Amino acid sequence: MEILLEEFYKTDLSLEKYHFRKLYLDNKSYQINGITHSGKSKLVKHYLLGLKKSSYLYINCNDIRINIEALNRTLNSFCNKNKIDVLVLDNYVQTIKFANVSQLIITSETHYKIDILETLQLYPLDYEEFLAYEHKYDSSALNHFFQIGGFAHMHKVSADERNLNIQKMLRFTLDDVSFNIITLCAKFMSQKLSAFTIYERLKQSRKISKDTLYKSFDTLVAKNYIHLLEKFEHKRATKKVYLCDTSLKTALSIEKNFGNFFENMVFLELLKSQTECYYDDGIDFYLPQTNEIILCKPLVDERRLFKKLEAIEAFIFTHSIEKVTAISMNKEGSLSHPLAVVEIVPFDIWAIGD
Repeated sequence: MEILLEEFYKTDLSLEKYHFRKLYLDNKSYQINGITHSGKSKLVKHYLLGLKKSSYLYINCNDIRINIEALNRTLNSFCNKNKIDVLVLDNYVQTIKFANVSQLIITSETHYKIDILETLQLYPLDYEEFLAYEHKYDSSALNHFFQIGGFAHMHKVSADERNLNIQKMLRFTLDDVSFNIITLCAKFMSQKLSAFTIYERLKQSRKISKDTLYKSFDTLVAKNYIHLLEKFEHKRATKKVYLCDTSLKTALSIEKNFGNFFENMVFLELLKSQTECYYDDGIDFYLPQTNEIILCKPLVDERRLFKKLEAIEAFIFTHSIEKVTAISMNKEGSLSHPLAVVEIVPFDIWAIGD
């Protein structure tokens, strides 16, 4: 095992042009969690390349040459002998023992309760991060975002290969049951969906136990492949389901509903900004901390919007809503309403507004 560690230690890390993310690393010890292709490895390598080469050891735990028992016997002594300050265990496996180093960084889809590590959650690119890959910051950039989503590597995939690339990525990462679940979630994106409903549908086409499905569903949620949104003040109500990236909708489903697609985009921006939100009847997103309602209206019509506001006036009054934001594709403006400020804001302006 010592020979393999020497190889890892001496090998120069390679990283193509790096586009900065909103998360960054300093000299603390971290566990970085995120789904496949969210950018965990690039974030770590960019940090390491700013350090002295001899001060760090980078190990990709997916390397099939690694014998974990042998690694556990030699890793600590190897780090001591070579005066390693920073140890990175990319794609960390829980049975690997940590070495005694100044800074430890692990990456994983799974979150582990490790007190000595600060947690960073990395998602696919949000719209502002996506713009770093674009040549123009205009409507063409937003259309490109609609087409390829937030996986950075998709910028290098030709249009005819994108859906197959996403499918291959998910089949490689997920087991068969999890893949079936996320495929069904793609069909019901931005709608109310329970694990029981998924079970009832999947058992018609395959043999599956309820326990197995529930466990796989919970794992997909824990790893952030799918996201669930609660109804305000109704924790037991059926939650709405959103995908980790809108590109999965196109790759896994032939059903078209741009309204649901657009709502998922808006949700992901709220998620990545760590904004507390809920849904309610007739309300896409309620933000209690700012007393705001967000309505997803890609092709907004002012008359229909006013009727929508009339339908939710009771909620606006009861919860002292100060602002209603209707997010559109490209329309901008405002409406006069006696109970709240009503603004129509294009998605690209709203997404980078802060």
